[in-house]
Amino acid sequence: MTQQLTEDFADPAFQANPHPVYAHWRRTGPVRQVRLPNDMDAWMITRYEDARKALADPRLSKAIPFDAVNATATTPSISAAISRHMLSSDPPVHTRLRRLVSAAFTARRIEALRPRIEEITDGLLDDMRGRETADLIDDFAFPLPIQVICELIGVPAEDRDLFRTWSNIIVTGALAGDRLPGAVQEMVTYLRALLAQRREHGGDDLISGLISVRDQEDRLTEDELSSMIFLLLIAGHETTVNLIGNGALILLSRRERWEQLRDDPALLPTAIEEFLRYESPVETSTFRVATEDLEIGGQRIAAGDPVLVVLLSANRDEDRFPAADDMQLDRAQNPHLAFGHGIHYCLGAPLARLEAQIAFGKLQARYPDMRLAVPEEELTWRPGVLMRGLHGLPVIPT
Repeated sequence: MTQQLTEDFADPAFQANPHPVYAHWRRTGPVRQVRLPNDMDAWMITRYEDARKALADPRLSKAIPFDAVNATATTPSISAAISRHMLSSDPPVHTRLRRLVSAAFTARRIEALRPRIEEITDGLLDDMRGRETADLIDDFAFPLPIQVICELIGVPAEDRDLFRTWSNIIVTGALAGDRLPGAVQEMVTYLRALLAQRREHGGDDLISGLISVRDQEDRLTEDELSSMIFLLLIAGHETTVNLIGNGALILLSRRERWEQLRDDPALLPTAIEEFLRYESPVETSTFRVATEDLEIGGQRIAAGDPVLVVLLSANRDEDRFPAADDMQLDRAQNPHLAFGHGIHYCLGAPLARLEAQIAFGKLQARYPDMRLAVPEEELTWRPGVLMRGLHGLPVIPT
């Protein structure tokens, strides 16, 4: 039966499988204006080459306050406390922020996390032992990256569920309705208190590093600090939750894929890149706004128009990826855009890849015969156009 195409982003059918819609758009109108759940009209870019160019185009500004694209009743002070980070800024502000944050978020610091990531992973897998069923999202894909990023940043372990609640609401955006302003307010209040505590007592964590980092006389302001922690907490776990969850579904929904990777762990690096391409954990980029009249993909976009790059669609573009709808664990040439492109390329990509490699390697080694506990069509996907991830993934561990 042919799936009926729907452009309703709130429709569960679209959430379950948006790929036919995006494929249709790539063929018939690869740059098109659509009405989003926040009642904003925005241009959506769906082809790979157009997307790659747009992600690096300085005429598409990222300097957009949070409340400008979210239907919230937040005050300017609250908006500033979560908007003044790298992902919502242009050069030279972006250049300065990335330089300061990179000084604390180093490759050495990330690699030093490997033993702790392995320890957390082993503990979570131990907890599934002997159970008839488990939820691979709630029991594994979520607690692993949230515990890692909370420990890295310096957030108490007992508060991680608060961040899951806030993050779920915030990334859902307008579809979260009247819950959004409260979640933003609560998270900002928490972050400000956490910063005050670290200023007084210090610590060996990323918050303390960000507070103390300097480039000559330059340092992060209070709003920049809270905004960076906000970004790192949400982006630092959301992408990895979806990478692990989506990747596990890809493997478990086709037994031959699970067995291929289980029997040949050397495929793990290319398999993870294919998970990122095939079912991208981030569906669209965050907003950009045209600073002047410009043309993308033959379509004129006026100054002031908002633009979204559909990473999920670009990564399935048949003109860039041979057999784009085929999931190939050994795909050698895979320049996907799952982590973006250009100056806003994801700073946390190495951490996400490290967590995923450890997670899948240990998961398959510990539970080589894992199965889905429900038919694939019973699974539901989280709402919104920003993230691409499952509500839950019931499995039979043994």
